[in-house]
Amino acid sequence: MKEQTIYVCSDAVGETAEAVAKATLRQFSSEHVKIKRYGHIKSEDEIVKIVAEAFRTGGFVSYTLVQPELRELMKEEALRCGVRAVDVMGPMMQAYIDTFGSFPRREPGLLHSIDENYHKRIEAIEFAVKYDDGKDARGFAQAQVVLVGVSRTSKTPLSIFLAHKGIKTANLPLMPEVNPPEELKAIPGRLLVGLTMQPDYLLEIRTERLKTLGLPASAQYASPERIREELDYAEKVMKSLDCQMIDVSNRAIEETAGIIMEWLGK
Repeated sequence: MKEQTIYVCSDAVGETAEAVAKATLRQFSSEHVKIKRYGHIKSEDEIVKIVAEAFRTGGFVSYTLVQPELRELMKEEALRCGVRAVDVMGPMMQAYIDTFGSFPRREPGLLHSIDENYHKRIEAIEFAVKYDDGKDARGFAQAQVVLVGVSRTSKTPLSIFLAHKGIKTANLPLMPEVNPPEELKAIPGRLLVGLTMQPDYLLEIRTERLKTLGLPASAQYASPERIREELDYAEKVMKSLDCQMIDVSNRAIEETAGIIMEWLGK
């Protein structure tokens, strides 16, 4: 098939329009569609060239232009050439103006002002992925929060949730057959959290997990005896590490994260 193109352009970086375009592509079989991004557009000539290219290739344009003269030119040029152009931010900005009676500052890039908090979140998310599930014990010494618990106690989703709050989080599954690493020893400024769960609730979750994987519900992983053994072992480890403990049975991720953030003073 002929390769097709979505042209993303902006008088800032273009991340917003590109993110919307990528989200759209995920809804289609779009292996033959590429995204071409043009950022920091400042002149009318640039817009004319982009629209002309979209016309030649049979693509369309997705744009975030906060400068009114550039936005109007894009509309006019797209109409003149018969190219479809999608104004990603325009309708939302107009709704704000119409509803609240305010006017935008018209400063390109305001939406993606890269501040310290933004960098912290990105760094924390990358950290959570890198040190998920005890992949690398070195992460335990660098983390602000370390989550420990048996399988299916929501360690990974909780790590990612906390990462979105800018908190570097690592996690470790506890199993009787594997001794905890030395890196889990107390470090000033780091919070160790033990996630536990009621046996019946954990049994139900693990049984459903086995069904999802197409495995028999009678597997040892979901047996009451194995679950009790793991929970007893995990409790001993948590106490030896002086963990703060949370029973996550029937508790939403947001609620558990809220408790941890309170302990961190956030």
